[in-house]
Amino acid sequence: MDYHVKYLGNLRNESTHLRSGNTIITDAPVDNHGKGEAFSPTDLASVSLANCMMTIVAIAADTRNLEIESMEADVKKEMASNPRRISAIHIRLNITGQFTDKEKTILHHAALTCPVALSLHPDVNQNIEVTFAE
Repeated sequence: MDYHVKYLGNLRNESTHLRSGNTIITDAPVDNHGKGEAFSPTDLASVSLANCMMTIVAIAADTRNLEIESMEADVKKEMASNPRRISAIHIRLNITGQFTDKEKTILHHAALTCPVALSLHPDVNQNIEVTFAE
């Protein structure tokens, strides 16, 4: 067993990463009967895509001895109804560092082919913008 999830009541869950003991609280969003006091499960799916992209980009940079000075992402999620689901995830990934055009291409490709991106249903529109700054 890798994780444990416990329902706390009032549409709130606590997920525990058993190896580290770290926990995450989720709430149902305000537009779906919740309080919206924490990430919703669909929020986590959306930010998981950004986290995965950034991790894979960092690994690609490390294996090529490239220095990432900073990396940040802004994430927006769109929901659909009937059935209620994530319809689109918009991510603007900003990477700062000194990179050649070839290195930028490699890092951009790494972002788009992270495991979460490849695991999402094809009906989820992944609108990804990767920008580079020096």
